[in-house]
Amino acid sequence: MPAAAAACLALLLAGCTGGPGGGPTGSTTLPEATEVRVPDVAERLELQLDIPWSAVFLPDGTAIISERDTAFLKAVPAGDRKAVTLGEVPGVAPAGEGGLLGLALSPGFAADRYLYMYFTAREDNRVARVRVQESRGGTLSLDEPETIFTGIPKANTHNGGRIRFGPDGFLYVGTGDSQRRDQPQDPQALGGKILRLTADGRPAPGNPFGNAIYSLGHRNVQGLAWDSAGRLWSSEFGPDVNDELNLIVPGGNYGWPAVTGAPGRPEFQDAKVVWPSTGEASPSGLEIVGSTAYLGALRGQRLWTVPLEGAEAGTPVAHFTRQFGRIRDVVRTPEGGFWLLTNNENPDFVLVLPPPA
Repeated sequence: MPAAAAACLALLLAGCTGGPGGGPTGSTTLPEATEVRVPDVAERLELQLDIPWSAVFLPDGTAIISERDTAFLKAVPAGDRKAVTLGEVPGVAPAGEGGLLGLALSPGFAADRYLYMYFTAREDNRVARVRVQESRGGTLSLDEPETIFTGIPKANTHNGGRIRFGPDGFLYVGTGDSQRRDQPQDPQALGGKILRLTADGRPAPGNPFGNAIYSLGHRNVQGLAWDSAGRLWSSEFGPDVNDELNLIVPGGNYGWPAVTGAPGRPEFQDAKVVWPSTGEASPSGLEIVGSTAYLGALRGQRLWTVPLEGAEAGTPVAHFTRQFGRIRDVVRTPEGGFWLLTNNENPDFVLVLPPPA
């Protein structure tokens, strides 16, 4: 490694917590009885998917899945074992980690039929929405998409991409730093942020900086979920160390690129869970049910559960370690169980878990 690069790495890691040899740590110690038993896999759906990134369930139980590199939206009707192509999203420019990424269903889908999408275009990352129409025979089709938010920086890596409607009815958008380390600490730049938007793409009222930005100092946000008290949590990739589960507060600064993990510096928000080794995590999709967070791990090739107690998190527990490959997303099913989307299995499949006990 060149001397200058080594010096930069040493400076960065001076603001990190943990090291690659340690196990994951939570912000509090919870009783052993809080450990969640994850049910065995009930079914493996061989849907012949090509790098699926996100999935949502329509009110009738149909799943819609995004494929990153093909830019296809796939549909799996309730009870079916086959994915059909709804259409290709126009304007997607897949490259590296970019492409057709996160999906979110409008809270008013029954009336407006809107599906929201985050994708990498030629010049930027952006958010669009499309109406999913249903014929009298039950066949689904897509209208022409409408772009509602643009200008999120893109790169070959660190594109973020997770989107989700919160309990307040606003759309939350996780972005990456797009390898531009000046962006996450800039309250006017869109890279390395969680954004909060209205349903038509305007900055939500009450945002802490008077623009679209809700929190800053992120490296590459990959998961968004709310607990039963309405608190927002996010999963985030670290560099070579310190993947994170964060509790998000309005206007909070999560430290990147000055620090990672939980170094205890008062100007930054500490992560609630730190995985010192990214080889065990690279946490992606996130769901929260009851007092437990469920995270898919890419490099770690496992499902993590994390007990939550108020604003604190306990020690993570690993499940299915290296049994099924990389897990990109964890999606709550209408029945209360989970779908786990695999990645890079050529082709990819879905693991179905029944509701937890």
